[in-house]
Amino acid sequence: MTDRPIKWSYMDHWRAQGPAGPYDQWQSKLAMKRFLQQVAAVGFDAIDTFDFRIWQIFEQYGSVANYQEFVQEQGLERIVNTFHGVYYSPDRYAPEVPATHATILDDFRRTMDMWSGIQLDNIIVMPGSRFFDEAGVSDDGLKHAADVWGQVGEITQQYGVNLTCHHEFYAGIRTRDQIDRFYSYADPQYVKFFVDTAQHCIADVDPVDVYEKHHERVTGFHFKDTRHTDVNDDYRMFPDAEVSAKTTEKWFYEMGTDEGLVDFEAMMRSVRDHGYTGWISVEHDKADKLGGDYAESTAIARWYAKNVLDGIYTEEVAR
Repeated sequence: MTDRPIKWSYMDHWRAQGPAGPYDQWQSKLAMKRFLQQVAAVGFDAIDTFDFRIWQIFEQYGSVANYQEFVQEQGLERIVNTFHGVYYSPDRYAPEVPATHATILDDFRRTMDMWSGIQLDNIIVMPGSRFFDEAGVSDDGLKHAADVWGQVGEITQQYGVNLTCHHEFYAGIRTRDQIDRFYSYADPQYVKFFVDTAQHCIADVDPVDVYEKHHERVTGFHFKDTRHTDVNDDYRMFPDAEVSAKTTEKWFYEMGTDEGLVDFEAMMRSVRDHGYTGWISVEHDKADKLGGDYAESTAIARWYAKNVLDGIYTEEVAR
C-alpha cells in the first residue's frame, strides 16, 4: 500500500453490448483491454476475479503472471482477490459433509498451485452449501464447515493468502445466528470474514453490526447496494435465488442508488474506527438487469467512493 489507507478494487462482473449482442470482457484480449482501461479511467486501483477464469487466463495469456502484467499495462496495480466459485453438492463437495472434505482439500491444493504465479490477498469462498429449508445448516454441520475451512486456511496461508468467507443470502450460513455460531467454531487464525454489504441486507443481517462483531477477522469487503430484503423465502429458490426468484427481478445496485438499504456512510465510519486499512472491492452483480448498464454503475459507484466514502474515512485520520 501507499500512504492511502484505503484503495478500491473492482470485481470483474461485466457485460457490454456489441454489434452481435452482449459480450463479456473475457471474450478476447481486446475486450479485456477495453474493460480494464474503463475501470482504470474512473479511478479504480486494481481488480478482483473468479478463479474459474484460470483456464481462460492460461489460454489467452499463458500464465497468471502474464495476465497480471497485462492488467498492469492498462494502468491497474494488480489482482487483489479471487472468488472460488464451485458447484456445491452434498455427494461430492459440501463443507458441512465430512465425507467430502478430502475432495475440498485436494481442490484447494491444486487451486493455490495454479495461482501461485502472483501474490493474492484473499481467496474468497461461500462457507456453506445452498440449503433451501428454513433450518439451514445444523449445528454439527457448522462445526464440520468450520473445521474444513480451517484446514483450507492452513493450505492458503502457505502461499501467503487468506481464506476468507463470503455469505450469500441464499446459502446455508446466512442468518446472523448462523454466522455468529460458525465463526465461534472457526479458527480465527485460518478462517477470515469477507463482508458483502448487499448480501447481508437481503438476508436481514445488518452489515455494519455484523462487521462490528467480527471486525478482527475481516480481510475485505464487497461494497454494493440492494433495495430489497428477502421477505418471501426467495433464498429457497433452486438453483440460485439471484436469478430464480420470481418476486425480485433485480437484487443488486451500485453504491449511491436511490432507495438503497445499505448505510454506506455508517459502514465506512465503522471501517475507519476499527482501523481497517487495505482494499475494498466494488461489485456489480447482474447490473444490466432492468435496463441497467455496467459501465454506468461502475462510474456512479466510483464517484460515490471518491466523493463520499473516502472523505468519511480521511476526516478522522486527519484529526
